[in-house]
Amino acid sequence: MRVRIGEDASAEEASAIAAALARQFDDEVEVYLGDSAEPTAVEEGVVEPVDDLDPTEREERLREEIGDIERGGPEKYRERLSDQGKLFVRDRLDLWFGELLFEDGKFAERDAEDRLPADGLLTGAAEFEGREVHFMANDFTVKAGSMAAKGVEKFLRMQERALKTGKPVLYLMDSSGGRIDQQTGFFANREGIGKYYYNHSMLSGAVPQICVLYGPCIAGAAYTPVFADFTVMVEGMSAMAIASPRMVEMVTGEEIDMQELGGARMHASESGSADLVASDEEHARELVAKLITYLPDGAGEKPPTGESKPPANSPRGIDAVVPEEPNRSYDVREVIERVVDQGSLLELRPEYGSEILTAYARIDGRVVGIVANQPAKRAGAIFPDSAEKAAEFIWKSDAYEIPLLYLCDTPGFMAGSAVERDAILEKGKKMIYATSTATVPKQCVIVRKAYGAGIYAMSGPAYDPESTIALPSGEIGIMGPEAAINAVYANKLAAIDDEDERAKREAELREEYREDIDVRRMASEVVIDEVIPPSELRDELANRFAFYESVEKRRPERKHGTII
Repeated sequence: MRVRIGEDASAEEASAIAAALARQFDDEVEVYLGDSAEPTAVEEGVVEPVDDLDPTEREERLREEIGDIERGGPEKYRERLSDQGKLFVRDRLDLWFGELLFEDGKFAERDAEDRLPADGLLTGAAEFEGREVHFMANDFTVKAGSMAAKGVEKFLRMQERALKTGKPVLYLMDSSGGRIDQQTGFFANREGIGKYYYNHSMLSGAVPQICVLYGPCIAGAAYTPVFADFTVMVEGMSAMAIASPRMVEMVTGEEIDMQELGGARMHASESGSADLVASDEEHARELVAKLITYLPDGAGEKPPTGESKPPANSPRGIDAVVPEEPNRSYDVREVIERVVDQGSLLELRPEYGSEILTAYARIDGRVVGIVANQPAKRAGAIFPDSAEKAAEFIWKSDAYEIPLLYLCDTPGFMAGSAVERDAILEKGKKMIYATSTATVPKQCVIVRKAYGAGIYAMSGPAYDPESTIALPSGEIGIMGPEAAINAVYANKLAAIDDEDERAKREAELREEYREDIDVRRMASEVVIDEVIPPSELRDELANRFAFYESVEKRRPERKHGTII
């Protein structure tokens, strides 16, 4: 609608007229002053709601019923939560999300003889750190967060909808397991609790699954955390185990408390089931808020980029951090902090298999997954636990399109009867398999020593990296000089009677061997791509990851490999 008014009217009057007519006729209105060719005011048509009716008594009754459900279980159980340092589940959701986008199944078990609000399990969708996610959360005030038929149905629906939407799932777990007295309604059913783990398996690698534990999760409830891609436990609060301490004592006679059996520290350092340990509820949210910034919404999508930041410490100091002697220890984090964007490093499972460091970080704003030997721990040798940890990290990173950076400084896989009994060959195989089958861009850096099969596990030249580059401290060989000379020349050296002459000859042989495995020799033979000044490592990696960002790799057509 176009309206022309006298040229002596003001712009404010034109705006008022445009707004009034737009409301009246629900149409766009242009108001012109005098003979002007351009409108002085433009308003879109808007129909404002007419507040002529109030909510009915029927709606008010519904709201009262919803309010009763949202209060959860008996007040005495809510009061106990604060004694345990825990939040009531709806307060927890408020901490995580503020307002929910929606909730499903709030009226579950409304007609139960016992009062079971929402059947003790909440599901729905929310916005978390700018990302839309599915969520589930146990209400511990309702039969200790235990699971039964209606709650199981809600859980399954949430998982199946995540398969459709391709959006991440957050599991906020605080459950004592299944309700034994109601097991015929959900335990072995086709659509029962067992389907949880089928759905977890279908979601695996399709969308990120992150689980946070807030209490003792026993039996069936303990499988969700280990099926999730990432598990966060809260110190002194979380626990998970196949059976409760009481059941363990009944079955085995062992007397043990819950934290010793399956607490956060045990799972962080001994089983490896906890990726991160939080100090309290707020810290758990902070950890997940950081973790999700490295992950895409789902398979086939790239991880989100961030603002490029300079590293915490200058790359100029990298060469000074790496000792000249291959057997001297140092903390590889000191190298990493001079390469990655400041504040971006998030280490996973730091206390488990700590001779390998696994972490997410950014280089020039791009997300990378880091697999680094840690010479500060057992000389950086690869043990069964660290091999398995690295394999799982590589596997997950590849599933979510996260490029991989290998920082190699290892004497190789550990030898001895203890590691053989702990399946070093089997677990080492998994690491090599994960590295071999990863299709994301990979960069391998020979930081110092790369001995034995360690170079294979750390994505050396034979493992399809986009580049293998080295620092001047690097060495690549079947074994180190000392071991090699002893293996090859032991008899000849022993035949030299003069001790000084023997020592001189041994030193000469070591030096000849060291020259043979030096990375400059490897670069001369084009075994590796380049030897670079350490102070240029960050820029070199930033350029290489950017250049190979769009690389797509294909593996043999098959159903799947046989190595897990």
